[in-house]
Amino acid sequence: MNRVFLNVLGISYSQTQSGAYALILGEANGNRRIPIIIGDYEAQAIAIELEGLKPPRPLTHDLLFAFATEYNIILEEVNIFHLEEGIFYTKLVCNNGISKVEFDARASDAIALALRFQCPIYTTEDIINRSGIVFTTEPQHPSRRRGDDHSALNTAELEVSLQEAINNEDYERASKIRDEISSRKAKKDA
Repeated sequence: MNRVFLNVLGISYSQTQSGAYALILGEANGNRRIPIIIGDYEAQAIAIELEGLKPPRPLTHDLLFAFATEYNIILEEVNIFHLEEGIFYTKLVCNNGISKVEFDARASDAIALALRFQCPIYTTEDIINRSGIVFTTEPQHPSRRRGDDHSALNTAELEVSLQEAINNEDYERASKIRDEISSRKAKKDA
C-alpha cells in the first residue's frame, strides 16, 4: 500500500453544507488536495492549534494531549485508511514505549491531535485519487492566469491559493484573494 504524506493547509467555510467547514489537507510533494467536511467545534479545535493560540481553559484535544504526555504515550502517526460514502476512516497509532496500539478516530479529531503531537498524517494513494482535487497554481483559463479572476474557484480552493500566494511572497495576489474570500463571506452573512 502506497502511503501519501499530508499537510494541513487550512480551514474554510464549506460550500456544500451549511454551518460546516472544509478542512483542506494537501499532498506534501504534489498538488492534490483532500477537503474533509467537519463541524464547528472540530474546526475551532484545529484552527486554534494552527494559529498557535492558547485558550484560557484546555479544550478536549488539549486535555487528551496533556494526559497522554504525562503518561508517556506518543501519537506516532495518523492514518486515513478508508473512505466510504464521504466518510474518512482514521486510525491513531500510539506508542507508550512498551506496546504500539491503534485506535479508531474521526478524521477531524485525529487531525486536531496530530497537530498537537506534531506527528505525520498519511493516507493511501487510492483515497487521494478518489477524493482529492488537483490544484494547479497556474490555472488554464486565460483570465485566471493573470490571477485577477477568482470567481471560478470555490472557497476551499481560494484558501489554498491564498496560502500558496503568501508562501510565495506574492502579496498583491494574496490581497486580491483575501478580498474575494471576504466578499463571499459578507454575501453569505447578509
